[in-house]
Amino acid sequence: MSKPVRKAVFPVAGLGTRFLPATKANPKEMLTVVDKPLIQYAAEEAVAAGCEQLIFVTSSSKRALEDHFDKNYELESVLAAKNKLDVLEIVRNVLPEGISCVYIRQAEALGLGHAVLCAKDVVGDEPFAVILADDLIDDNSQGCLSQMVQCYNDRGCSILGAETVAPEETDKYGIVSSSPLKNRLSKLDKIVEKPKPAEAPSNLAVVGRYILTPRIFELLENTPKGAGGEIQLTDAIASLLDFEHVLAYNFEGTRYDCGSKLGYLQATVEYGLKHKDLGEGFRKYLSHYCDPAMFKNNG
Repeated sequence: MSKPVRKAVFPVAGLGTRFLPATKANPKEMLTVVDKPLIQYAAEEAVAAGCEQLIFVTSSSKRALEDHFDKNYELESVLAAKNKLDVLEIVRNVLPEGISCVYIRQAEALGLGHAVLCAKDVVGDEPFAVILADDLIDDNSQGCLSQMVQCYNDRGCSILGAETVAPEETDKYGIVSSSPLKNRLSKLDKIVEKPKPAEAPSNLAVVGRYILTPRIFELLENTPKGAGGEIQLTDAIASLLDFEHVLAYNFEGTRYDCGSKLGYLQATVEYGLKHKDLGEGFRKYLSHYCDPAMFKNNG
């Protein structure tokens, strides 16, 4: 039987230039959607899927990420002294007990493939997940990665999270050509990094969720620099097809591209509308400016 997926890798070394000046001193993964940073949503999704070790591939400007998942004794003492026990409970449970965090420095910005390769010694000979916190995925249920772990447990091979995108947007994604199976799965025949619309094999795009077998590390070590002068994870996955099956999973849920300002704003509105404490008031506020029918799916 295949080993379980116990480890998740979070490539978080990017500079977040699309959000400057907000990200000049604050990591883009620490941008909040309502009341939680993007990286916490991603970590919670990994934990819900059964991951026990979270591996953050960082850079010198990402200390805030480590601080967020660390204990803050001074803050906890102040909250306890002021009897703010509900907030204290939130601070103490950013991650549940038993979850370990590992931080690895990516010395050079050499691409997503290189970031994943940096985690090789910690991951070892196990299947593992990769989560890009920029892609916030809401399925109102178990989580995208949980869906993919179930598929992995059934199939035992690498699986890529995927969704259909507009044909004119293929140059923003890794695009796959695949043969449909069942249960939202298809078998990869080909994967291409950011093809022009006229050259794209389909409009089924890989988004920021992966479950990979450890063979990917050997392939990444031998993958030359590709698009943008970076080591592309897509190129290594293309090589992986020569050795084993790779599947695409068209996940259930809505993806918000929080690497873009528009996607980030969309996520903030949608998550605000369904927030248990803020949703009703936020909906009333927005209804003064928008068609109330826009909110029919949010209560």
